[in-house]
Amino acid sequence: MINKIVTVLFPQDVTIEVSEFISQQGRRSFHVMFHVNPRSQNFEGQFTNLCEAFSRFQNQFSSAEVKFARLFLSDATNQMLTFNSHFSSLLHIPESQLSIIHQPPLDGSKVALWAHFVADDCDEKLGIRHIWNMGMTCPEGSSYDQTKSVLETYESNLSHLGANIAENCVRTWFFVRDVDLQYQGLVDARRENFIREGLTEKTHYISSTGICGAPANTKAIVQLDTYTVLGLQKGQQRYLYAKSHLNPTYEYGVTFERGTAVQYPDRTEIFISGTASIDNKGNVVYPGDIQHQTERMLENVRELLKEADATFDDVMQIIVYLRDIADYQTVHDIFHDQFSQVPLIITYAPVCRPAWLIEMECIAMK
Repeated sequence: MINKIVTVLFPQDVTIEVSEFISQQGRRSFHVMFHVNPRSQNFEGQFTNLCEAFSRFQNQFSSAEVKFARLFLSDATNQMLTFNSHFSSLLHIPESQLSIIHQPPLDGSKVALWAHFVADDCDEKLGIRHIWNMGMTCPEGSSYDQTKSVLETYESNLSHLGANIAENCVRTWFFVRDVDLQYQGLVDARRENFIREGLTEKTHYISSTGICGAPANTKAIVQLDTYTVLGLQKGQQRYLYAKSHLNPTYEYGVTFERGTAVQYPDRTEIFISGTASIDNKGNVVYPGDIQHQTERMLENVRELLKEADATFDDVMQIIVYLRDIADYQTVHDIFHDQFSQVPLIITYAPVCRPAWLIEMECIAMK
C-alpha cells in the first residue's frame, strides 16, 4: 500500500512531500522531499529551517531510521563552508550515507533534500542488508582517472563484505562536473572496469544515472553514490528494457541498465535509471522541443514500469534534471498536473548528451 501525503510543517518556510509504502509483512518505507521556501533568506537561514523540518519528521516517525539522504545545493563549494562549520551535526546522518551535490533546485531555493527512511525492517530476518554509500570521490587526475579510482575503492569495500559489484550493486549515480567535457572519460573508465568485473552486454549492467553535478571539493570531477544489497539470491534482480521504445545502452557506447526490479517476498522495488527522450534506435527524439521531449521521456518511463508490472501510481519519488533553467515552468506544470502527490525535485543538471533537454529517474514499489 502506498500513501502519498504533501504536508507543510512551517507555513512559508518548508514543505515536506512524503510517500509511504507498507509491505504485506509490515515493512514501512518512506521517500521524503524537503523544499525550502525561496524567500530572501541566506543559505544559513534556509538550511536551519530545513534541518528543523527534518528533525520534526524524525520525531513524528520515531521508529523510522534514515538510510540515506541527498542535499541539492545551489553553490556547493561556498555553502559547504557553512555546512561544515555550523550544521554538519544537525541532520544526524552518517557521512557515508549523505550525498552532497551542486545541482541547484529550480524553485529558486538554495537547498533541497531527498531522504529515505525505513521502519520495521523485516528484511533483516531474511539475512538481507541494504547499504547506501554516498559521496565517494577521488579528487586527483582526469575524469577517467577519478572514475577508475572511485569504482575500485567501492569494489574493494564490497570485497571486505564478501560481496561484489556484479551480484550486489543495484543502483549507481555518477555526478560529473562539466558533463559536456568530462563525461567521456567516465564512460571509458566505467566500461573497462565493468569488463574486468564480468559486467558485459552478454551478462548485465547496473541501473544508473550519469548526470552533470559538481562535488563540493573543487578538485573532484566525479562523485559516485551507490546502493548495494547483501543477501540477494540469483534471480531476485530483473532488468528492464522496454525494447519497443528504447535500445540497449551498449549500442551507443555506454554501460548501464534502463531499470532494475528487485523482488522480495513482500514487495518489488523498481529503480528506473536516468531516462530521456530517446527511441529504440538510440536517437534523440524532438530536438529543441521541451514539451515533446518531456512527453516522450514519460512514455519511455511508463513502458519500463509496465515491464515490471507497475504504473506511475506505484512511483515513490521522482528527480527531474534540466539543461536549460528557462524550461522550468513548462516542466513544472506538466509534472504538477500528472504527479501532484509524488515527492519530486527539479534541478539544474545538464544531461550527458547536449540535445537532451531533460532527464528523469524514479523509484517505485509494488
